[in-house]
Amino acid sequence: QVQLVESGGGLVQAGGSLRLSCAASGRTFSGLGMGWFRQAPGKEREFVAGIGWSGTITEYAEFVKGRFTISRDNTKNTVDLQMNSLKPEDTAVYYCAARGWGFSIRKEDYAYWGQGTQVTVAS
Repeated sequence: QVQLVESGGGLVQAGGSLRLSCAASGRTFSGLGMGWFRQAPGKEREFVAGIGWSGTITEYAEFVKGRFTISRDNTKNTVDLQMNSLKPEDTAVYYCAARGWGFSIRKEDYAYWGQGTQVTVAS
């Protein structure tokens, strides 16, 4: 079992920045592929960014490339999402997810999810 707890969400003006953090416990963190997803009201949960176990392999959704950066610290069992140049359309609940074998852009491939953290970007 893996427990995931997100933090760092909030209200920010367009063009601003936020840093989300996800703390993991319950299983060897360095063996997990990690992802960030988001879900806006009335929309499907969508992939935002993913990172492999070592942190050297990352992937981003097209709509966040150049603005968001995913990183992990295997000594602290955390994965972060640095979000810059935020836009109102980035408003959503952001979820951290974990799986036991690399990362995936498909939400169906993740076995473990956090409770989510709200990000609201005001125009």
